[in-house]
Parts: sequence; C-alpha cells; structure tokens
Amino acid sequence: MAHRILTISTTGPGLTEFTRDVAAWVAAQNMAEGLLTLQIQHTSASLLIQENADPEVQTDLTAFFHRLVPPTTDPSMAYLTHTYEGPDDMPGHIKAALLPTSLQIPVLDGRMTLGTWQGIYLVEHRDRPHQRRVTALLR
Repeated sequence: MAHRILTISTTGPGLTEFTRDVAAWVAAQNMAEGLLTLQIQHTSASLLIQENADPEVQTDLTAFFHRLVPPTTDPSMAYLTHTYEGPDDMPGHIKAALLPTSLQIPVLDGRMTLGTWQGIYLVEHRDRPHQRRVTALLR
C-alpha cells in the first residue's frame, strides 16, 4: 500500500487535468495490480474522469455547470443563504455535491486502466485560483 498527497493548482472555474502526475506516481510504486483511490480534500471542487482529446469538452462542461448552478448574484439563486465567501461559494458546494469527490481506478500491469480518451481532472468550482489537495491511495 502506498499513499501521496497531490497539490494541484487551478486557475479558476474549469477542469485541470492531472493524469500524467498520477500515472507517474502509480508507475513508481511498482505494483502489478491494485486499486487506486483519489479523494479531493475540499468542498467546492470535484474529481472527474472525462475525455482528454478535445478541449471543447472541458469548456462545454464548465459552461453547462455554470448554467445549471449560476452564482448567487443570479436572481434564480436568491433563495440561497450561504453567501459569506462570495457569490461563487454556495454554487461551488452545490456543484461538488453533484459531481464525484472521489474516484477509484483499477491498476493492472502497473498502469491505470483508463480508456484511450480518458483523463483525470480536478474540477474547480470557485472563481479564483486555488491550490487543491488530492489524496492518492494505492492498494
């Protein structure tokens, strides 16, 4: 069993791919097979396995979630009361409640079993850049 805390820098709302970092760490563990668990240590960001071939997918996903859960300055969100940290705070928590905050990926022959076009992403739901921590555990 091995573990690591990954720190991922975001630039604001959107998807930040960190597949290569995880793949390099998994390969360095010299474990033929196992199960990788990733868990984000924040309540306003999420994790996704998503297409990594066309960047328009990430752009469209970000736009969709912004439209689905707009900031509290949008009149449709006037019912929200948790607004202490800005208009993106509670919407960030809602998006994190809708999307996964942990992932499990089988490891076979020392490699993650991701599909050809799949990548691992941190989804930032807040408006400003953050340093996000993701725990990786390989068993």
